[in-house]
Amino acid sequence: MSGAPNLPDSILPPGWPRPKGYSNGRLAPAGARLLCIAGQIGWDERERLVSADFVAQFAQALKNVAAVLAAAGGAPDHLLRLTYYVTDKEEYRRALPEVGAAYRAVLGKVFPAATLVEVKGLLEPGAKVEIEATAALPADPSPGRAP
Repeated sequence: MSGAPNLPDSILPPGWPRPKGYSNGRLAPAGARLLCIAGQIGWDERERLVSADFVAQFAQALKNVAAVLAAAGGAPDHLLRLTYYVTDKEEYRRALPEVGAAYRAVLGKVFPAATLVEVKGLLEPGAKVEIEATAALPADPSPGRAP
């Protein structure tokens, strides 16, 4: 972590190797506001899937997570947890280099705790990935605004 105040801290148990692309745990600072972001799929603001391509859907789903986060006054550094639901884990594995590039393009080098779950299907026909998130936002810096 950057060491900046009010940002979640990454947890690494003694003797464990540093995970690649995620954290084993993230600690929210005292006084943080918890933001739970509903599962986001690869559709645009008109609720149309951007593509049938897994990587394109993954990138858009991440952009949607980032948009909700920004609308609440947050930034990628505030992410504590991501859960990925994919309809084909082998498709995810095959696309891992492109998925990693899309991730870095949207969220940078922020590595929340993460879980990937293969599911039989998602609610929206044609959706291949859904991403939900939890973030810890710093206490509201603007006076007079209700948290």
